[in-house]
Amino acid sequence: MDNNLVKIEQEVNSLTAKIKQLKQEIGKIIIGQEETVEQLLITFLAGGHALLEGVPGLAKTLMIRTLAQAIDLKFKRIQFTPDLMPSDIIGTEILEEDQTTGKKFFEFNKGPIFSNIILADEINRTPPKTQAALLEAMQEFEVTYSGKTYALDRPFFILATQNPIEQSGTFPLPEAQQDRFLLYIRIGYPTEAEETTILKATTSSKKAKVESVLSGEEIIRLQQLVREVPISDELISKVSKIIRATRPETTSDEYVKQWVSWGAGPRAGQAMILTAKARALSQGRLSVTPDDLKFVAFPVLRHRVIVNFKAEAANITTDTVTQKLLETIL
Repeated sequence: MDNNLVKIEQEVNSLTAKIKQLKQEIGKIIIGQEETVEQLLITFLAGGHALLEGVPGLAKTLMIRTLAQAIDLKFKRIQFTPDLMPSDIIGTEILEEDQTTGKKFFEFNKGPIFSNIILADEINRTPPKTQAALLEAMQEFEVTYSGKTYALDRPFFILATQNPIEQSGTFPLPEAQQDRFLLYIRIGYPTEAEETTILKATTSSKKAKVESVLSGEEIIRLQQLVREVPISDELISKVSKIIRATRPETTSDEYVKQWVSWGAGPRAGQAMILTAKARALSQGRLSVTPDDLKFVAFPVLRHRVIVNFKAEAANITTDTVTQKLLETIL
């Protein structure tokens, strides 16, 4: 075997072994929620951002903070409120004075966006102007202030949360902004056994310590390796069929025409392939399988396929449409 191939294989094995360690470290603090943790790791490996939705008390903040500790990255939490301004996120210029010359000048004071992992807590509680301040950072990995552009540290992840049960005083994210998130992750309640374990662990004096197992440089290397994971032309063709089948104007599926008002764009197909590659690599495999695509299809399409009022009245969700498409095509 070629020496370069041997080195690459050794590197992949070493990094995927660290991903397993990473899951174990997170498991010290987070009981259950394996699927949610896996989806978060997929987001990281694919180099994207995630929107998490769940009722209060499901450890969304704790999960993200634990992940940041285990990867040894700079972490900032921004609590989004109705009075939050864009400058509270990006930063602002302050007037400084040179102690030697006495000359005054403006210096840019960086905001919390200049970290590796940003928790945008309850993002739908802040006005659209402030929500939009995240757009450039999420897409371009840079921010602009007073005509100057500042590059953000890499790796860079925005993990936003929103509460599905309190809509009073909120500002729902526009579909175009939701599309910037690679995955839309829904967090459910723990099982009875998991909840018992949680209650026991969180009410005792023992506190588990999370060790750092991955560096920022290793995350960046894993992101590069994800794009090199092969996927067959047959699976790419099926992804294209799934995405095109979500569009009422081009699909042949009657239930899509009946329930969907707006289908997914090409970015959804890119997200599905990239996240499927990330899932394969996270499990130590160097090829994408149909199961990888099935796993990522729901969080990829959840915020990119918009069902109509008729569907909502019948309790038909985007996940219902996605399930039917997977059964038909994949």
